[in-house]
Amino acid sequence: MSPAVLMNLLRCGRVSVSRHGALSARSSPETSTPSGGSTRFDPDNSGRPLTWDSFGIWDDRIEEPILLPSSIKYGRPIPQVSLSRVGSTSVVGLRKQNEDRLRIARFHDSLLYFAVFDGHGGSYVADYCQTYMEKFIRNALEEDDDLEKVLKKAFLDVDKALHTHLCLFNDASFLTAGTTATVAMLRDSHELVVGSVGDSRAVLCRKGRAKKLTKDHTPDRKDERQRSGGFVTWNSVGQANVNGRLAMTRSIGDFHLKSIGVIAEPETQRLNIHHTSDSFLALTTDGINFLLSDQEICDIISQCHDPTEAADVIAQQALQYGSEDNATIVIVPLGAWGKHKSSTAIYSMSRNFASSGRWA
Repeated sequence: MSPAVLMNLLRCGRVSVSRHGALSARSSPETSTPSGGSTRFDPDNSGRPLTWDSFGIWDDRIEEPILLPSSIKYGRPIPQVSLSRVGSTSVVGLRKQNEDRLRIARFHDSLLYFAVFDGHGGSYVADYCQTYMEKFIRNALEEDDDLEKVLKKAFLDVDKALHTHLCLFNDASFLTAGTTATVAMLRDSHELVVGSVGDSRAVLCRKGRAKKLTKDHTPDRKDERQRSGGFVTWNSVGQANVNGRLAMTRSIGDFHLKSIGVIAEPETQRLNIHHTSDSFLALTTDGINFLLSDQEICDIISQCHDPTEAADVIAQQALQYGSEDNATIVIVPLGAWGKHKSSTAIYSMSRNFASSGRWA
């Protein structure tokens, strides 16, 4: 990295990027590109030199300091992702109890953890994962730095430990409970790895478009149906179930169905965050994603001022559209938060009229 680039990153790390500060920085000779050639790098590989617009000059921009070590490591300006900015909510809906759980944590300065769990057959499996998943991830991190391998090992280890724990109660009904699990690990505010079992989801909003990071593990998937080996039935609303009991082919718990291929091994995905175009990461349970498409979730969140407001709006929108399940969401704002605003007026208005008529 050239001295000029390093000096630029040092300046970025010291300066708070407010609207006034950004305009001042753009007009400063220190940040302009000399006519003899660019001394700055392009964060989005566009060939255009870096300007303060790359960090965001718009009304709802969330101001965060630039992480100097990460920016030097990856050769592009990377803003800090603060847990205090993360929005989340979990509502019971029309159920008697809330079996959803969520967790947000910082492992250390450069590694963040986000998770949602959607329990079934009781909340104690989701409770166990909420409490102990971090422990098994920390254990796995001591053996491996590859976050995909870490998540796979942690999911299997927590499942094994859960079985040992439940057997102590000598109650067979405990062994029929389970949970989905969708876990996201963000390292250096740059490397994102997601692991998932069940039908909870992770979605990244990139340039205003939904990028799905997980695949639902349901018997509707031919590859999952063939892998599991159990027989599949469909209920009156067309939902497929393994052995007529479970609407998913992977989960933590559900030990009575392990023999027919219901496993706790997650599918994982790794990608790099581009803060100039990525607005947020959203983790949701099926009380939300059963009623709202991935793109609808992105569009609604994009209209909101901050992640906390957005989480409440999404949960209430799912309930208005007819969700009877628990509804849980975690929203992690990224560098382009508030930058890509899309209009939802056309289909949201029709959906609102339909839902209003349904409950009239």
